Amino acid sequence: MIEIKNIEKSFGENKVLKGISSVFETGKTNLIIGQSGSGKTVLLKTLLGIHTPDAGTIEFDGRNYTTFSRDEKSALRTEIGMVFQGSALFDSMTVAQNVAFPLKMFTNNSRSEINDRVDFVLKRVNLIDAHHKLPSEISGGMQKRVAIARAIVNKPQYLFCDEPNSGLDPNTSTLIDNLIKEITEEYNITTVINTHDMNSVMEIGDNILFLKNGVKAWQGNKDEMFTTENEAVVEFVYSSNLFKKVREAYLKDLK
Repeated sequence: MIEIKNIEKSFGENKVLKGISSVFETGKTNLIIGQSGSGKTVLLKTLLGIHTPDAGTIEFDGRNYTTFSRDEKSALRTEIGMVFQGSALFDSMTVAQNVAFPLKMFTNNSRSEINDRVDFVLKRVNLIDAHHKLPSEISGGMQKRVAIARAIVNKPQYLFCDEPNSGLDPNTSTLIDNLIKEITEEYNITTVINTHDMNSVMEIGDNILFLKNGVKAWQGNKDEMFTTENEAVVEFVYSSNLFKKVREAYLKDLK
């Protein structure tokens, strides 16, 4: 579990995060959503330690990150997996070498132990025969699965995903969503996903934090999102005719 309390972050005169408090639950897919400029990317980077908050606290399972020493922060990073927006694979490395990279960086595992672990996670993301291929030789969806395999190869307690469906077609996006959710539940990880994809929200939104202009405007799950009367949520989510019809059908079924 990750808990943030009264997080504030400014860049010069621009106050981006304005006293945000929230809990990201273990074993669930925790989504951060909001319009461009709402602060969701800054919040994700603050959770990752890329930005230092001006005020407030961040607790990883009760451990106050904002008071950590440099060594403690380094140790925590070994517990974190990250799926970047563009997958961020090393072009000159094979799929297997990309996945093995965190193990070589952060563990003292033997070559055989590393190979066994790489084989295991590639099998878990349904990439059995891609070991020796370069990123340029596989599809965007496969690249994303490699990125997920690399993120979980070191058995993280916390998984962060930045726009994991960016650039993917709807069918592949759904496959990636379901894979992330399955892995989250299977390994009981605290997963935090920054996304603008409303299909993802409706598909895997166990816990949704909605930001507007740097403040927490709403928090709940995907079912509660269908029934909320929160004006900011309704305006943001249901501006699309498709989602408006889905919501109307959902509410009709409840009657």
